[in-house]
Amino acid sequence: MSRYTNRKKAINNKEMYDELFEKRGVKSIVQYRSPKARYIGDEELNKVDCIEYVWSYGDDFWKLATQYYGDPNHWWVIATFNRKPTPDHVKYGEKIKIPKSLSDALQVIE
Repeated sequence: MSRYTNRKKAINNKEMYDELFEKRGVKSIVQYRSPKARYIGDEELNKVDCIEYVWSYGDDFWKLATQYYGDPNHWWVIATFNRKPTPDHVKYGEKIKIPKSLSDALQVIE
């Protein structure tokens, strides 16, 4: 399941984008709305059984999501559980958590 599945959409037809619309040959653009971030406390995160993983050179959230979940699109689950918005926020040798069950993790964070 994509993280965009339940996202609200908005139609952007503001005058300030008229030049862009003209280049694209459209009158408006449908965009995904920014989600409202919900803080997930330690108590909730600790309900999910996780694997401890040591971050090393060449690692990336999407690579780990592919390895553990078979889908790179779930990179954000690992990022969320570690409160690291991007791989650049993880230091080499740092221990991170990877939820064992994707469905359990999604129940907690969605």
